[in-house]
Amino acid sequence: MSGSPAQVFANLVPSQGGNPNQDQLGVAQEMKTAAAVREVHVSGRAELSAVPDRARVSVHISNQKETAGEAKSSVVRRLEYIMQSIRQQGVLEENMTVMKNFTRVENAYQMEAEVCITFSDFGKMQNLCNLLVEKLDGSVLISPLQFYHTQEAVEKLRRQVCITAVGNAQRKAQEICRLVGQALGKPLLIREEELKEWECSTENQPYSSTVQQKIKNATIFASSKVFVNFEIKGKEKNKKNV
Repeated sequence: MSGSPAQVFANLVPSQGGNPNQDQLGVAQEMKTAAAVREVHVSGRAELSAVPDRARVSVHISNQKETAGEAKSSVVRRLEYIMQSIRQQGVLEENMTVMKNFTRVENAYQMEAEVCITFSDFGKMQNLCNLLVEKLDGSVLISPLQFYHTQEAVEKLRRQVCITAVGNAQRKAQEICRLVGQALGKPLLIREEELKEWECSTENQPYSSTVQQKIKNATIFASSKVFVNFEIKGKEKNKKNV
């Protein structure tokens, strides 16, 4: 591929009392500089994916007794064990939310509590869920795992896919210049023309409750298309030692 023809852009402004010869000299110099610039225009594409970086799970416990004290004590005891188990997994207080509800149901009292936990370490989340099921059995109800992305993770993916597309465009331009015996110069223009995002499609996929399948279903994808304008430099000749 040969270099694109040089284009000259000049804007002639009437002289404001200056020296006409100097004005003409300046325009001629600008045209000479513009004509000396050779360029290669290329596009670059990239597609990247990111697995979710957060998971959310809720643990629900409840009890119904004839007296208020009995209803409360049973739930509070299990709630304390759950909170202790969560802290042992290294989860910070800011990533836990506890809600309690105490109601009268006909001739009985019902106490309910729910703990919502956000994890960044999926291994610790799985350990906690397994422990609670083993120790508390049917007295707790664990919600289905919810995987999602933080806004920071989404922005990071957008930056990475754009940078990768620019790198692909640069390598393409380098190969073109090498083919025609030239050297690639600095970028003159970088423009992202298209950015697309989508989630993993779960259509026509068999239902699976495994953690790995849920992570896969929550994975997001991004593609970027960029246009880059590079300067072409003349290939430098090897200097002989004197």
